[in-house]
Amino acid sequence: MISDKTFQKIVTSFDQVTEEPHFEKTSFRIRKKIFATYDSKTRLVCVKLNAIDQASFCSFDKQIIYPVANNWGRQGWTLINLEKVLEETLHDALETAYNTVKGKG
Repeated sequence: MISDKTFQKIVTSFDQVTEEPHFEKTSFRIRKKIFATYDSKTRLVCVKLNAIDQASFCSFDKQIIYPVANNWGRQGWTLINLEKVLEETLHDALETAYNTVKGKG
């Protein structure tokens, strides 16, 4: 299980990350573009991945990392369960999302 403190430390470790409210969640952005959100009530992180990365991360265990169940999921938005994910996997997914969104700027 990843604590909120550990998640916060990982997600803010990347250059130029800003933290802003996003509806009932917290968003993490690079150059004003969201690469991750966090819902403290459900303990789910949502990251923006390209199709290949999404398929790769989701192949590990669909109870831990899985696409959002709608058009957002088909656009690469992927949920990560902080109760079950390993810290290294979380870090890799966040870094991949960060680089995916950063590369678009």
